[in-house]
Amino acid sequence: MPFVTVKSTAQPTTLFYEEVGEGRPVVFIHGWPLSSAMWEYQMGAVADAGFRAIAYDRRGFGRSDHPAAGYDYDTFADDLNAVLETLDLRDVTLVGFSMGGGEVARFMSRHGADRIASVVFASAVTPYLLKGDNNPDGVDGDVFTEMKEKLRDERPAFLETFGKQFFGQGMLSHPVSQATLDSSLVVAMQASKKGTLDCVDAFSKTDFRQDIASIRVPTLIIHGDDDKVIPIDASARRLAREIPGSVLKEYDGAPHALVITHKDDFNRDLVSFLQGSI
Repeated sequence: MPFVTVKSTAQPTTLFYEEVGEGRPVVFIHGWPLSSAMWEYQMGAVADAGFRAIAYDRRGFGRSDHPAAGYDYDTFADDLNAVLETLDLRDVTLVGFSMGGGEVARFMSRHGADRIASVVFASAVTPYLLKGDNNPDGVDGDVFTEMKEKLRDERPAFLETFGKQFFGQGMLSHPVSQATLDSSLVVAMQASKKGTLDCVDAFSKTDFRQDIASIRVPTLIIHGDDDKVIPIDASARRLAREIPGSVLKEYDGAPHALVITHKDDFNRDLVSFLQGSI
């Protein structure tokens, strides 16, 4: 299996990646608490459109190493940089979903745009989730504290419940099958408990507003207006205002996991953006 080794941290860490297709590279950064497996509907669509699709597992998740430390966005951005440098990728489009949007933002401010052609934020945590005096539109910190408590108490039970919210599953709403819910739980349980817990702090407490200010490449923002995990008012709508010239696509009734529940719409918009039609 293909791996990239990150040597810039105290403990060398190997990151699993997969790729398909040829052409200009598109690098996918997955959300919490999943892995690169979540991009299965995008990888083929992007490759069929004439691009090279690459997705990797974040440290602590999927088939990458599960180190005891390094679950912060500076390290995540350096991991992403290691993937780009090791594979010598240039003219790249970065696609970050949920907490993966944080990697995109921090990478751009920390490593610059020399290798980057454009960026996509999908259901992303940016610009800043945690509610506070200087961020009154954010999410209350008690939400994240409760998440961590439930993860410590019984991780499978919490992730099963979270998965339903993730996909917008309810009594009258069934956007995905039980098989999809079950397989996503299996993927989520492949992550280390330490990484799963630490990442809650990372994506909830990291302020990306200064990182966002450094983005000067074409930017596409996609978010569902029924996202119960990361409310659109606290994220995408603010993000669009803070990145001059960015394009915001709002999906009516879409939940957090729109790359799966609304995969045809998402793939159409992503490919159009890659081809310069958006």
